[in-house]
Amino acid sequence: MIEGFLLALDPSLLVMTLLGVCLGIIWGALPGLSTTMAMGLLIGLSAGMSQDVAITFMLGVYTGSVFGGAISAVLINIPGTPDAVPTMIEGHQLAQKGEGGQALGMAIAASFIGGSIGIILLITLIPLILVFALNFRSWEMFWLAVVGIMVAGSMSAGSMPLKGWIAGWLGLLLAFVGLDAIHAVPRFTFGTFALYDGISYVAVLIGLFGLAEIFRTLPDKDSTTIPSEVGRLFPPLHLLAKYTPSAIRSGVLGTFIGAIPGAGANVASFLAYDVGRRRANDEDRAKWGKGSYHALVCAETANNANIGGSMLPTLALGIPGNAAAAALLAALTLKNVVVGPTIEIDHPGLIYFIYAALIVANIMMYAAAFALIGPCVKLFSLPRGILMPLILPVCIIGAYSVKLSMIDIWIMFGAGIVGWLFSVFKFPVAPVVLGVILAPLADENFRRSLLVFEDKTLGFILSQWIGTFLIGVVLFVVVEGIWRGLRAARAKNAPVSAE
Repeated sequence: MIEGFLLALDPSLLVMTLLGVCLGIIWGALPGLSTTMAMGLLIGLSAGMSQDVAITFMLGVYTGSVFGGAISAVLINIPGTPDAVPTMIEGHQLAQKGEGGQALGMAIAASFIGGSIGIILLITLIPLILVFALNFRSWEMFWLAVVGIMVAGSMSAGSMPLKGWIAGWLGLLLAFVGLDAIHAVPRFTFGTFALYDGISYVAVLIGLFGLAEIFRTLPDKDSTTIPSEVGRLFPPLHLLAKYTPSAIRSGVLGTFIGAIPGAGANVASFLAYDVGRRRANDEDRAKWGKGSYHALVCAETANNANIGGSMLPTLALGIPGNAAAAALLAALTLKNVVVGPTIEIDHPGLIYFIYAALIVANIMMYAAAFALIGPCVKLFSLPRGILMPLILPVCIIGAYSVKLSMIDIWIMFGAGIVGWLFSVFKFPVAPVVLGVILAPLADENFRRSLLVFEDKTLGFILSQWIGTFLIGVVLFVVVEGIWRGLRAARAKNAPVSAE
C-alpha cells in the first residue's frame, strides 16, 4: 500500500490526476453530458498513455464527473448527470433563497465524505471477495459473465427487463465478430478482412454515449438562465457535524448499491434520498423537497460512495458495477490489464496502486471543485448548438486513435445511430456496453469448459457448486424479471376507481 501511494504521489501522475478531475468536473457540470459519456470519450486520450498515467487520469475523470453534475443541478436547475436529480430538487430551492454557494459547499463536502467511505469499504471488502473468487474456474467464469449480462435487465427504463436483456445480448453478439480466441475461425466477418480483428469496443462505447448524445440533444432548444453570483461557498462546521451520521449511513448504502452490477449512482442517490427522508424527524422532513441540506447531503454522499462500490465487482470479478466502470474496464483492457479473481497474481501491486489513485483523486476533487465553480458557471452560457458540434471531433479522434483504423470511425457512427434509435424506442444503452465487455470472458470460458467437460456426465457438471449456484442466480433473475414485468403490466391495465 505504501509503494502504491509513493507511485500515485509521483508529480507527473499528480498532474494527470488533477487534469482528469478538472475535465470530469467541467464535463459533469455541463447539462446533458453524463459521467459515462465523459469516460467513453476520454478513453481515447488514455490510449496513448502509459498504464499508470491512464489509470490515474481515468479515475480522476470518474471522480470529478460524478460530483460535477451537482453544479448545474444547484445553480440552473438542470442535473448535469442523471444521479444529480435529487441534488437538483433540494439544491436549486436553496439557490433561489440566495444559498446556492453554501449548498454547493455542502455538496462538495458530502461528495468527499461519500468518496472516502466508498474507498474504505472497497479496501476492506475486496480481499474477502478475491479469496472467494479464486475458486472460480472456466465454468464458473462463464456463468459469472452471463449473470452480469442478465443483471443488465435492471438497467431498463421500464418495468419489464426484456429490453435490457436484448441490449445486453446485442452487445455480446457484436463482440463475437472477428477471429474466435480458441481456433481462430472467422465469425460474422462476411468476408471483410477489416473485421477479422473484431469490432473495437472503444468505438462502440464512444458511438453509444458520445455521438448518440449529440444526435439526441442537438434538436432541443437551450433556454437556461445563468446566476449572477453564487454567494458563500464554505458551509459552517455545525451543519457538517449535524449531518455526519446521515452522511455515513448514505455512504455505506451507496457503496453497497454500487457493488450491484447495473444499479448505478442514480439508484444509490434516489434510495439514500428516500431513506434519509424516512429517518428524518418531523421538523426536518417538512423541509424535504423545499431546500433541505439534510436531503442534499444524503443524495451527494450516496452517489459518490457509489464509485468505490462499483469498483468492487469490477476489480474482484471483472464485472463492471455500472456503465462508467465498464468504460474504466475498457481503459484497463487497452493496457492489457485483465481484472478479476487473479488480478493480484497477474499484476502484483496494481490493486494497491488503484486504491492510492482513488484516494488522491478524491482529495483533488475536493480542492478542485471549489476552484472550478466560477468557470463552470461561465460555461453554462455556451449554446448547445455550439457545444455539441465541438464534441464531434473528440468522438472521431477517440475512435480512430486506438487502432488508427478508419473502420473504427464507421463503427462509431453506426453505434451512434443505434444509440439514438435506442433512446427513441426506450431501450437502455448501458447493457450493450456490459455485453461487449463481458463477451470475451463468456466466449473463451464457455469454449474451454466444453473441452474440460468432454465425455463427462451431467452430474459432474452440476457437482461444481459455484457454477450451479450461478445458474440458479440466472434463473432467479429471469423469473423475477418476468414476474415484475407482468405485475407492472397488470397494474397498468387495472381500472381506475371513480374516486
